[in-house]
Amino acid sequence: MTFPRLFGLLCLSLASLFATEPVVRDLGVPIKAVNWVRLHPGRGPDGKASLLASMGQNNGGLFVLDIDLATGHCRQFNAPGSKQQYPTASFRSTRTGVLYLGSHTDGHLLRYDPAHSDRGLEDLGAIDGDHATFPTGITETPDGLIWIGGYPDCSLTRFDPATSQFTHFGMMDPTDKYLYPLCGADGTLAALTRVVHPHLVVIDPKTGVHQTVGPVTSPEDKSQRLLFYKGLDGALYLETQAGNFRVRGDRLEPVAYVPSPLPPFYAAGSQAIPFRDALPMPDGTVAMWDDGDDGAGTFRKIRLTSTNPTVAPRVIPLDWHGDGSNLFVLHLGSDGNIYGSSFLPEHIFRCAPDGSGMINLGRCSLMLGEAYTIGNFSDGTMVFGSYPHANISLYDPRRPWRFGADADGNPRDIGRLDEVGIRPIGMAIAPPLVKPDGTTVHERMWAANLPDYGTWGGTLTWLDPKTLASGSHRNLIPDCSPFSLLWLPGLKQLLVGMSIEGGTGTRSKAQHGAFILWDPVNDRPLYTGDFGLKNMPDVIALAPADHGRVYALLGHTRYTADQLGAAAAGATRVALIDPATHTVIAETPLPAEFGRMPEQVQFSLFRGPDATYGITEHVLYRVKPGTCDLEIVWRAPAGDQLDISGPWIGKTLYFATGWRLRTLTLP
Repeated sequence: MTFPRLFGLLCLSLASLFATEPVVRDLGVPIKAVNWVRLHPGRGPDGKASLLASMGQNNGGLFVLDIDLATGHCRQFNAPGSKQQYPTASFRSTRTGVLYLGSHTDGHLLRYDPAHSDRGLEDLGAIDGDHATFPTGITETPDGLIWIGGYPDCSLTRFDPATSQFTHFGMMDPTDKYLYPLCGADGTLAALTRVVHPHLVVIDPKTGVHQTVGPVTSPEDKSQRLLFYKGLDGALYLETQAGNFRVRGDRLEPVAYVPSPLPPFYAAGSQAIPFRDALPMPDGTVAMWDDGDDGAGTFRKIRLTSTNPTVAPRVIPLDWHGDGSNLFVLHLGSDGNIYGSSFLPEHIFRCAPDGSGMINLGRCSLMLGEAYTIGNFSDGTMVFGSYPHANISLYDPRRPWRFGADADGNPRDIGRLDEVGIRPIGMAIAPPLVKPDGTTVHERMWAANLPDYGTWGGTLTWLDPKTLASGSHRNLIPDCSPFSLLWLPGLKQLLVGMSIEGGTGTRSKAQHGAFILWDPVNDRPLYTGDFGLKNMPDVIALAPADHGRVYALLGHTRYTADQLGAAAAGATRVALIDPATHTVIAETPLPAEFGRMPEQVQFSLFRGPDATYGITEHVLYRVKPGTCDLEIVWRAPAGDQLDISGPWIGKTLYFATGWRLRTLTLP
């Protein structure tokens, strides 16, 4: 350890020595990146080429850039509301040049009009209340009316720019939650629903009356497909496993030929399709990111090319300002540094324990969601599990950071371990083990994965980092998912906590979670049950206790709890269990005064310097060893909270509040 790092830790220790209450410090904002990034070419108020961009962030909210195509200078317009963080739906009118954005988390419609830039980014109001908190798509009919799809109720809303009035047409499907509307040049209005049984609905724009047309598909059947888009000819097209169709009015017309999609093409399909090509501006200029999704994901350079072959391409730098991305996971690396991932996009940071040397290392996988889990192998290699596709990457901190999917990549993107998992919610490392025949099972990473969108039954996967051999098991309990994992060194078994949660967009089918004791040598379950616990909910976190015992946090994620309702979900509780005897020693509910559980509940129970600790959004609490007696160690002041818990170093806990990396040191 270098002298500056050692000196910093010494100062922290001396300050804590004389403290009588926990000391909280801010170490900085590790990541200032952006998400939901889109370019919006068009015609400006003067009739000339115009380029806008929309970007999301947590600190400071989403924003729009009005880009000077000569210099790259950006006029930046931030959203008026702090909850307006993600521009999940966007559309620039070819008629007026106005840019419309649907904002998450508040579900409002925003507008930027380049002809009236003095108005900034205007808030036009709530789209449809709680029925459309996540706008999914925006389109425009030939009469200038704006149509917006919304999650979680698969809702359709119309906005009239002339009157600023919203008209609500309600749910377009009783089961699916996502709606992606498109309008053709002939006035045909249709929308794709996702994700449980994706299908197309056609809609009468005058009345909102809608009906299903074409096949209804299942995400479990990979031979089925739906791709819905607007073609270069302005008509709507649907490509399916049963054939290709033009959508006209309220019917499908079979076609032998389908034109290319009208760029920029954002998928309204059964699988996400990235941006394709770009739409030329009036002068023939085409704008593309030069460092976007296919590169570092920094979105700081735009490459301008021309349809005129005599005009040379050029790259312009952008000068937009970012304020901070929420952190998703924190981890103590094998090199003694603190690592963590931001949330949408997935960038990895590293810093010394005192916060010095903080650096945004960039991406660790081909995914650009977030790293859900990070682990350390005994040889110092680190492993990242990323959303989506529960993607796995391996990193050697002794070598320079150079991300790649090739053998020399560091981190090296290994890829997906099965075709089901999408969120690697839990991770454990099992040491080398000897089989009865004397052969050795190498050290392995084990991951608990929630299933893909619209499906049920997550997977338990493993990876051998030396040989890259892997395995996967699904439906350990029908319609349930592995959620939390803990290696039990005394038993040489893996404890798996099961959840009733399915993939995003589904409603839970199972009634109860469970425990599974897994034999990693023979790769099979040894025990499945509830250890005698009544009304078993999800096992959302596990932490080691003394004498081979384990503390389990029992409750539900916010996603599942919202479905069940407060009464059915019940209180979150802590249980002390003995895996060796399959028994429960004690259990207690978390007191109401502890407040709400954080959104990432998988990080809410963990081993501390002298006992097991847990967090809610408002308190850090300690579990008295050998019991389920709980005591508050620190209560966040009003307006403050704990979002993500990280590692302990001595008496110091690392945690995150939004985009800020922080520490809490016990007296």
